[in-house]
Amino acid sequence: MSSAEFIPPMLQGVSASKVFLKPSPDAIHRIYDYLCAQFPHIEAAEWRQRFQDGLIYDAHGLKLQAHSPFQANSHVFYYRFLKHEIHVPFEHQILFENEDLMVIDKPHFLTMSPTGQYVQETLLVRLKNQTGIEQLTPIHRLDRETAGIVLFSKRAESRGAYQQMFAERQVQKAYHAIAPYAPELEFPQTVRLRMDKGEPFYTMQVTAGAPNSETEIQLLAQHGAWAKYLLKPHTGKQHQLRVHLNALGLPIRNDPFYPQVAHKAEDDFSQPLQLLAKHIEFKDPLSLQAMQFSSKQDLNLELTL
Repeated sequence: MSSAEFIPPMLQGVSASKVFLKPSPDAIHRIYDYLCAQFPHIEAAEWRQRFQDGLIYDAHGLKLQAHSPFQANSHVFYYRFLKHEIHVPFEHQILFENEDLMVIDKPHFLTMSPTGQYVQETLLVRLKNQTGIEQLTPIHRLDRETAGIVLFSKRAESRGAYQQMFAERQVQKAYHAIAPYAPELEFPQTVRLRMDKGEPFYTMQVTAGAPNSETEIQLLAQHGAWAKYLLKPHTGKQHQLRVHLNALGLPIRNDPFYPQVAHKAEDDFSQPLQLLAKHIEFKDPLSLQAMQFSSKQDLNLELTL
């Protein structure tokens, strides 16, 4: 069997990662040592466990051991699993699918794709486990804290057409958010700001300069000190809606990042961010049909009192 013929199978919704073994100037004799040096953020004990669990293969599909010799200019495959992963007690819903596209209603607190401390408890891996479709790929993204509509590609052959649709801003998205009511502010209004990376690194901040983000904001309803807003982003900056409302003095209810970072326990699901990707519209680039989908979830304004 040639290396090109071996395609690692999907295991529990997780696809294998591929690592090319570069020639090393150091005296490395085992693949285990190379992987430890190449990925210093991963503990050596975790690599040993992966070898013991049979989760590392050579280019021909043979399982490797921790003592397997290092061979430069070849490649290996490995699977990433976590010993301890906090269960997210909310379920997604498939609203629509055809041969190329899948439309998902994502719950709060569910990360889109494997990263950091989440692998099985991500929307992508849950969907792969549910459907058995290894080529599933998100076409766009929602924050872990945000709920609502998100699109997935089912086939690599047509994925580019949907990605291009987003790149060319041919998709209309509408969000709902619950934030403070400010009678002195007039709506509808359009917010245009320059946004750049903030501190900590996973946040964004408003900076001086030409605007690079734009959101149309309307007031939908008001109840006491709180209001529900309709947000229509015209650009797609990270945390754009959260930053834009915060810039108006209207931080979204339960936002852990804005106006200041407030870390919560990872298993605390008591206060979901009140931001929902409610609606999406586009012309399907393959069928040329008008498509529109709405989340079955809703934000309850009365519960915010």
